[in-house]
Order: sequence, then structure tokens, then C-alpha cells
Amino acid sequence: MSADGTWNTTMNTPMGAQQGTLELTTDGSTVTGKLGGPQGEIEISDGTVDGDNLTWKADITSPMAMTLEFSATVSGDEISGNVKLGSFGDATFTGTRA
Repeated sequence: MSADGTWNTTMNTPMGAQQGTLELTTDGSTVTGKLGGPQGEIEISDGTVDGDNLTWKADITSPMAMTLEFSATVSGDEISGNVKLGSFGDATFTGTRA
């Protein structure tokens, strides 16, 4: 199933559950898009797609500068995965198609 579209997401971070949106567009083995949340929108980078599996990175500046590294699986109208939070460990996230 295609990952294209807008997703309503919840990331379970050390600072608590963070609500946001994820906009994805796939083109062959590449995925592009942006993350939206309380701090605004940021573009994703280095996005790849292999079947239902995706990876991408996002550079955030708030609450501190770090690169988030996402790995996700799409299953129908649901997306879920893991986020590496720099030196702060990992977080899980889930989402549903908007």
C-alpha cells in the first residue's frame, strides 16, 4: 500500500506523547515530505522506500538541535515505527491516514 498522503501521528517521547502530522510523497524508491507539530513544519531528508518499509531523517532545532532518524512500516491506513532521538535513545510512533 502506498505511503503517500497525510498521516495524523503520535510520537511517544521522553517528554510525553507528541501529536503531529506527517506528509509523505513517494517516487520510486524515494520518499519526501514534511513533519508538522507544535514547533512548526520541517522537511524530511534522505527518505527511502522499499515496499511497505520507509526510512527518513528530520533535523529539528526545538527543544534542541538534533537529527531524528525514522524507520516505519505502512499497513493499510496505519503507519508505525521507531525514531532515534540522537543521544536521547529511541521513541515509537504510530499514525493513521488523515
